Amino acid sequence: MTAYLWKRTHTCGSLQVNAIGTVAVLMGWVDKVRDLGGIIFIDLRDREGVTQVVVRPQRDGTVINQAKRVGTEWVIAVRGKVLERSKGTINPNIATGAVELDAETIQILSEAKTPPFAIEDNIKVSEDLRLKYRYLDLRRKRMRQNLATRSCLALAARRFLEQQGFYEIETPFLTRSTPEGARDYLVPSRINKGSFYALPQSPQLFKQLLMISGMERYFQVVRCFRDEDLRADRQPEFTQIDIEMSFVDSDDVMNLVEGLFVEMLGAVGIDVEIPFPQMSYGEAIDRYGSDKPDLRFGCEIVDISDTVKGSSYGIFEQVLEEGGAVRAIAAPGCARYSRKEIDVIEAFVKEQGARGLGWARFAEEGVKSPLLKYVGEHRLKAALSKAGGTKGDLLLIVAGASHAASTVLGALRLKLARNEGWLPEGGHQGEWRFLWVTKFPLFHYSKTEKRWTSMHHPFTAPQPEDLKCLESDPGSVRSLAYDLVANGSEVGGGSIRIHRQDVQEQVFKVLQFSEEEAREKFGFFLEALQYGTPPHGGIALGFDRIAMLAAGGTSLRDVIAFPKTTSAFDLMTGSPSPVTREQLGELSITVKKPK
Repeated sequence: MTAYLWKRTHTCGSLQVNAIGTVAVLMGWVDKVRDLGGIIFIDLRDREGVTQVVVRPQRDGTVINQAKRVGTEWVIAVRGKVLERSKGTINPNIATGAVELDAETIQILSEAKTPPFAIEDNIKVSEDLRLKYRYLDLRRKRMRQNLATRSCLALAARRFLEQQGFYEIETPFLTRSTPEGARDYLVPSRINKGSFYALPQSPQLFKQLLMISGMERYFQVVRCFRDEDLRADRQPEFTQIDIEMSFVDSDDVMNLVEGLFVEMLGAVGIDVEIPFPQMSYGEAIDRYGSDKPDLRFGCEIVDISDTVKGSSYGIFEQVLEEGGAVRAIAAPGCARYSRKEIDVIEAFVKEQGARGLGWARFAEEGVKSPLLKYVGEHRLKAALSKAGGTKGDLLLIVAGASHAASTVLGALRLKLARNEGWLPEGGHQGEWRFLWVTKFPLFHYSKTEKRWTSMHHPFTAPQPEDLKCLESDPGSVRSLAYDLVANGSEVGGGSIRIHRQDVQEQVFKVLQFSEEEAREKFGFFLEALQYGTPPHGGIALGFDRIAMLAAGGTSLRDVIAFPKTTSAFDLMTGSPSPVTREQLGELSITVKKPK
């Protein structure tokens, strides 16, 4: 009988005691083979689980010979009777552990070379090797579960948004280059030689055009592309859940997204409490030194300027006279740190841009600090109290410009959390802390470009009460933007958009786009604004990052089927790769050799 005439009756994870006595056909990969002389056991694996196959010595010689031939990762089909395992041999660790398949016939569907690494979780092998043989890596249970989690999240999102009246609409991949932020991936046009498409960093303009089109509620689970330096949480191609809505305000968008997360994470067994708390950008920087604060542990930043003011410590006094601030955190239980360990912390804060580090240890035997003779014990104790600290803690102080001091302490806060184990596990068993960060500045001044740039993107609307300052004092203008943070990771960013052409032109003016440049880059969009644009807003949710957190992973590569390395290289396919002269000639492109 040929293999294609067999029909699989069960998966390797579905056989239960109710199938005992029936004939079943399983197909899958050989996980393990145990030849005990007279009897052979084969653990057969597919996507759903593992079933033990037993080949008894009294069987036909053909079956025994086939069983002796197979090796790990061979693909086989097995027909046999489902038997109950004896009590002493039941395996409680697998769903099919109470039964086994008594093999009557075995067919070898595909032989396999010995894999370059074992197909099992917790293997100690380089990530480069795993990525080179990604199709083998994906056979591991953990990786299958990660992709199953990702699929479940996407399906739940689609179901929820459909129920909320959204249309799923696709936008183009080949579009116009409008670089504002990360670099575009460019695609040469063969037909229009000398011209290029760009792969979209976001469908931003298209989704706004869909609102002008009257679609009112749009979403898309969409691939986006950015040619930028990579980290564990960045990939050159990534997926986002893109949402846009007409006739809404910020609260409408945030409420929708909260409901979406309840549905998405609920689908993979994670409970979410709503509403999510909100915090202004300014408060987030002041309290956590970051616009994506991790709320799973304390150690908040406090301003102790008033507490230390008037001391004889010259650095503090100089910073305060210059309009700066003295800020601090109390690291719980860290009074045990040696001077050498504190020196390591000081080197770290200097790497972050601080001039130095003040510190005080509040040990059982008393306060120890080089600041003691300048600031005084009473001031240091008051500073510790303000920081929420107590005996046994280490007070860490940074003085400088307010924003800079907080940013340094924010980085130090996270470093201590990692070192001290303050961060709980992520994923299903971990704690989930969400936060909306709102009221971002509309603009950020770039010292390198010597001009104002968009904090988010140039289509973000300003707070209505700040419109009057748009041209006279751009730095004071707050935006109608909102970022969603989960466990210290930004998982989404959105805003209410500019729907008036005059306001959009004002923003372009602040960004120093000439009228010609604005028309060249965004002329089609500016024209569309003249044909009746509804107030609208939306958000882009980083789907890869959400899946990573839901799966309890530490890298986006854990939840992407075929990811790139940190150098944007695909080790499996060997891309990017050179192309032939003929291909380049068709595109009228000449490639210069790198120096």
